[in-house]
Amino acid sequence: MPSSGTSRGKSWKGAIVQRADLDVVNDGPEKAVQIWSVTGRRPILAAGNANGDLEMLSFTGGPCLPALRLLVLHDDARREFDYIAGAEKVLSTAQTHGWTAVSMQRDWRKVFPG
Repeated sequence: MPSSGTSRGKSWKGAIVQRADLDVVNDGPEKAVQIWSVTGRRPILAAGNANGDLEMLSFTGGPCLPALRLLVLHDDARREFDYIAGAEKVLSTAQTHGWTAVSMQRDWRKVFPG
């Protein structure tokens, strides 16, 4: 890090400040943008549970890299919550493209340790 200089018109004092305000909305297409901005590459594994994760899951691996795209279905009202509403589009895409989808109701023996 530079020991002197300016950042946005202020003198650099060697401190990182975390602000309370939101810098970016991390949902929908912005998720893929944020992943690229931070890592500079496509992920090879991504997990999501709602339509807002569709672009991130689609971005994972790209057209030629192998990747694990994991969709978690919150479909167990008895042990957790049933909120598949809001995941219809990503579920349809997962089925069309053969992505891995796991059902909390069918695939998880325990949801919360008891």
